[in-house]
Amino acid sequence: MNLSRRTRIALYTATTGGLAVIYLPLLLVLLNSFNRNRSFAWPPAGVTTQWWVRAWHSDGVRHALLASLQVGAGATLVALILGSMTALAVQRHRFFGRRAVSFLVILPIALPGIVTGIALNAAFRTVLGPVGIGFGVLTVVIGHATFCIVVVFNNVAAGLRRTSPSVEEASADLGAHTFQTFRHITFPALRPALLAGGLLAFALSFDEIVVTTFTAGPGVQTLPVWIYANLARPNQAPVVNVVAAVLVLISVVPIHLAQRLSSDGSPASSLQAP
Repeated sequence: MNLSRRTRIALYTATTGGLAVIYLPLLLVLLNSFNRNRSFAWPPAGVTTQWWVRAWHSDGVRHALLASLQVGAGATLVALILGSMTALAVQRHRFFGRRAVSFLVILPIALPGIVTGIALNAAFRTVLGPVGIGFGVLTVVIGHATFCIVVVFNNVAAGLRRTSPSVEEASADLGAHTFQTFRHITFPALRPALLAGGLLAFALSFDEIVVTTFTAGPGVQTLPVWIYANLARPNQAPVVNVVAAVLVLISVVPIHLAQRLSSDGSPASSLQAP
């Protein structure tokens, strides 16, 4: 499609403006992490790395990072198992209520986080409270898994749509049982989708704060919760900038890898339906 010069300029300007709105605040956070001034004053009074050193030696930051990694890994594992199994059931089988199941799996990510948090908090108090299981890492993992399942489900379902069922049928015709077919045919084709879904699920869990607030116990504090709790403390403001900058950098890696794995050139597209 040939666009006029005026139209191209307008599109470039709109794109540049949109990217600036998104990424300039993130750039300011990164610059403020090297700001000699303790406040968020601009321009910076000077450049220093002392806040990075203080963040590195902060026990609170280390404990929060460890909690985020534990919760993210647990939620990702649960999401990979349940999300991939649900996608296989919906895409490879025909049963009553199949569309309803697909809708119910996707729905949690569209709900407001505060609604999900309140619902999970009430459910944990009602179900887990009487058996002596309190709020902690387990409840946060379950809470995060409710929306992490969605990204795994969507990625695996897309991978299955790109993979011809005839390949699996040919494997069965040649004498392979169900698990052999899954191991040698289905799983290799879905490996990029599983990796992409897992990386996105981990990134979502790592950055989540609303559901975490309602499902975590007093002894559990993830990095986003730690940032929110220390943001209003003047002495912690520079360290908060450092942790926020690290959080952004950590989140970029899995999202970038997931985008690369989900691209049309991924190995999952090598077995496409005719």
